[in-house]
Amino acid sequence: MSLREFAEALPDYAKDIRLNLNSLAGDQTLNDQRKYGLLLTTAHGSGYKPLVEAAEAECVPRLSPEAANAARAAAAVMAMNNVYYRFTHLASNKEYGTLPAKLRMNVIGAPGIDKADFELFCLAVSAQNGCGMCIDSHEKVLKGHGVPSDVIQAAARIGAVMTAAATVHATRV
Repeated sequence: MSLREFAEALPDYAKDIRLNLNSLAGDQTLNDQRKYGLLLTTAHGSGYKPLVEAAEAECVPRLSPEAANAARAAAAVMAMNNVYYRFTHLASNKEYGTLPAKLRMNVIGAPGIDKADFELFCLAVSAQNGCGMCIDSHEKVLKGHGVPSDVIQAAARIGAVMTAAATVHATRV
């Protein structure tokens, strides 16, 4: 199943989600590696297998093996980091934020693709998972790499649409 077919399976009450999902592939704000990498990353970030399968089918042929692996790795490491760092941020006891995380996250330092692209993938999943601390951290790195605000916004928008698509579809299956 393609992402378009996935979108067409959404009910009429989610027409806006269907239209937004269909328009993502045509977005000219992002180059193909970023666009298809973000679609794959945020599908994995949703944790919804039918969306992951649709994104794998559509995006992997358009990505290098390194970029596809980095997209999956970003979703995986952010699944861990977003929970941990959201905890340190939300806990009333601020001591947790001063303690070493003691979590392996080597892929962030050596993602196998352009660092800015990987950071964009991480930011999108952080937006999906609602980790403000991680969003701020990745946005700062992206700005340091000269990534403009409209590209960062596009990454967050893809995360939002993919999450909504997964949520609505899950209620229909």
